[in-house]
Parts: sequence; structure tokens; C-alpha cells
Amino acid sequence: MEIIEAYKPFEIQEVTLSEWKQRTVKNSFFELVLIKEGEGTQCINYNEHAYKKGSIFLLPPLKCHSFNIKSPSKFIFLKFTDSFFKNTNKNAIDRHEWFKEASYILSNYNQLPGNIVKNNIDENYINKLIFMILEEFRNYGENSISLIKSLMTSILEILIRNIKKVSFLEASLNNNTKITKMLTYINEHLERPNYLKINYLSEVFAMSPNYVSEFFRKQTNIPLKEYIIKSKLKLVEIRLLNSDYTLTEIADDLGFTDVSHLSKTFKRYTGISIKEFKNNKEYILLKRDKFIN
Repeated sequence: MEIIEAYKPFEIQEVTLSEWKQRTVKNSFFELVLIKEGEGTQCINYNEHAYKKGSIFLLPPLKCHSFNIKSPSKFIFLKFTDSFFKNTNKNAIDRHEWFKEASYILSNYNQLPGNIVKNNIDENYINKLIFMILEEFRNYGENSISLIKSLMTSILEILIRNIKKVSFLEASLNNNTKITKMLTYINEHLERPNYLKINYLSEVFAMSPNYVSEFFRKQTNIPLKEYIIKSKLKLVEIRLLNSDYTLTEIADDLGFTDVSHLSKTFKRYTGISIKEFKNNKEYILLKRDKFIN
């Protein structure tokens, strides 16, 4: 087993296993898994999906994931930790933009098993990028941090591209193109409240203002307003556990009136206070199915 850590902005672990043993769960942002060799199945939330050499999975922040190994398998785990987004040299990287992109991946990824990369070209890109990160650190160590961060940025861009191409909602929404586009649009504009107003949505999607909310509820079985609030609160959860944003910054960025409004809304939908949530260090809304109230 080899574990590589670089100032702990990320961790890389390369390990060969013939039997899966549940790992100690650390609070991390999210984790990529590249199957370098072997075959078997991956299980998340009691759903299974076959894996083979070259498969790339995203492990969500859940304790209920495992691998059923059929032949000895070599795994590479690339873990994005919260410290990557803290105390970052802003001259080298825009922390806010980085965090937004990574949060988009985590909050929009359907927490079911399956290869997150849907085409061979992108799969090949990520394979090469991960191997470059491994080799760069082995050969140059701490002097390679800046380059490694750039390589990780590229990995995030490829993940985002794949999530947008094959929406996590398409299978459950009967391939309705308009609702898929609307959901993607909403999640891309959660930090721009004016873009989520009914009149604005009606213009973007060419429908009557009176019909926007009705259309959304018919397609998703959840009110538009509630979906937007819950989507924002998922980002709140991510920021509370994985960043040093203040409550004031979170409230301002996501369009809450003030910290009091944010706190009351959070408790209403999660059932606990922000303080309790931070002490528990367990996601609530992020772990629930997308359209369960």
C-alpha cells in the first residue's frame, strides 16, 4: 500500500486487494477511484455495478459503499480533502471558483454506483492525469504542488463535463430534455438568485410564468421553490464541512437574507441546527434521494 500526501490538500492511495475491508471513514470532500487492474462489482446504497480495468468511480460522502472483488484488483484512490480549499494561495488558484466546481460535482452526482466517465476519450484523459500526479509527486515531491493542483483542476473539468453530458436525472425523468436542462440550469445558478426567479426562468425556457412551477412539479414531484432551497442547502452542508467560509459569506453567496434566515431555513429542512450539524459532521440532505421530501 502506498499513501501520498502533499500538505494534505489531497491524498493518493494505491493498493492491491483480493478482499475488500471497510476503510476508516474520514471526512473528505469527495474521492475518485481508478481501477488499474482487476474486476468485480461496486456497491453504493445496496445498488451494484460491475467494474473492470479503467473504470472510474466517484465515492460520495457515505459510509455505505464497498467493492466485491472477483479477481485481485489494484485501486488508486484520489481524495480531495477540505484543506485543499483552505489557506490556498489565491495568486496561484481562485479558491472560490475551485470550490464552486467541486461542489457542483458533489451536489449533482447521483449517489448510485456506475462509471462516472461516459466516454473512452475522457476516461483515457483522467487515467493519464492521475498517473501524472502519482509520478510527479514520486519524482519531485513538494516542488510539484503547483503542477499537481493544475492537473487536479483538469480532472475536475472533465468530471463536470461528464456530469452535464449525462445528467443524473435523465433516467428518472423519462428523458424529458426540457426538465433536464432546467434542473442543470438551476444547479448552475444557485449563487445568482435573480436568475432563478419565475419570470427569468419563463424567458429562458420559453414558457408562461404561470406554468413554470406547474411544469416543474409535474416532472419532478417536488415544488420548484422547495427544490431550489434544498439544492442551496446541499451547498451549505458542503461549505460547513469542507471550507472556512463564514456563515455571513455563505448566506450572502446563496441569496439568504442574513445568517438568521439561513439558520432557520437550515433547521427547518434538516431538523437540526447548524451548530449540531457541524458537531455531527454528517451530511443530511446530500445523502437523501433527489426527490424525496
